[in-house]
Amino acid sequence: MQPRHRIVIAAFGPAQMLDITGPLEVFAMANTCCRSAGRPAPYELVVAAPQAGPVMTTSGIALLASESIVDPALQADTVLIAGGVGARAAVRDSALIGALTALCRRVPRVASICTGLFPLAATGLLKQLRATTHWSHFDEFAALFPDVRLDPHALFINDGPWHSSAGISAGIDYSLSILETDMGRQLALEVARNLVVFLKRPGGQAQFSAPLAAEAAADDPHRFAALTEWIQHSRSSDLSIDRLAEPVPMSPRNFARRFVEAMNIAPAKYLEKMRIDAARRGLTDGTDSVARIAARCGFASAEAMRLAFRRHLDIGPHEFRARFRTAGPGKRAAHAA
Repeated sequence: MQPRHRIVIAAFGPAQMLDITGPLEVFAMANTCCRSAGRPAPYELVVAAPQAGPVMTTSGIALLASESIVDPALQADTVLIAGGVGARAAVRDSALIGALTALCRRVPRVASICTGLFPLAATGLLKQLRATTHWSHFDEFAALFPDVRLDPHALFINDGPWHSSAGISAGIDYSLSILETDMGRQLALEVARNLVVFLKRPGGQAQFSAPLAAEAAADDPHRFAALTEWIQHSRSSDLSIDRLAEPVPMSPRNFARRFVEAMNIAPAKYLEKMRIDAARRGLTDGTDSVARIAARCGFASAEAMRLAFRRHLDIGPHEFRARFRTAGPGKRAAHAA
């Protein structure tokens, strides 16, 4: 019988609980599904911490680590580094980072979950490589690790053997992606159905969708809630200020002023962000041409969409598609399970 693939989740207390339990549930459910089908469980799951024993989480609940990260005998096929306050503090512990570096060097696949990127970057293994983390810690991370190419748009990334995923629940998205690589799409779909989550989150790479980002920045998001909902489902290229003002109803000048007051963004810029959001989904989840996607999302032309992508994402549509449609685990994971 083929040996089980050993996944070690490295936790630094206080750790973000979902960074640990989210991936654990994905792989534990995979084990359950395989056993139910009369097949052996593919994964062995281990929680490790600086010292074996209870590890506190930011929820105030302790989890039990059965092994120590600093143990030179600790072995794994995959290491997932959980985030949290403790992970960000761990970068100042040179002995701990030294042990983590040694562990990462002897493991075929290493990934960070959320701010688990901080201790992974502190090992020096990510220099000049792409990575991502929770959106609220971009500035802090960039100041500490300027030699890591932080990607603010990715949900998860692999660059060589080193992987990283974005904020908290993105650890589940990432875990499903490596489950699909390890065991195939059918099992990954079965696990996603049992957990009642998307196998691939709509929008693919987006940590924070354009509608949510606009709502978070808005002073009064409810004032134009019906209109913004309508915009999301009606991205015609003919959505001028006059047209947008009709359903409110207001004069175009009054509408533009009131919209900026409520949403902290001009109507035209808001509309462009909605179109980019829709185009990203088309590029990552479908096979339509860039020109067809541009027309469907309300851009005047493929060139107009290219310029909008460059302004907002610093990447063109073709490069975006090439990057994010292949942003799953790399070839080094192919031997897994």
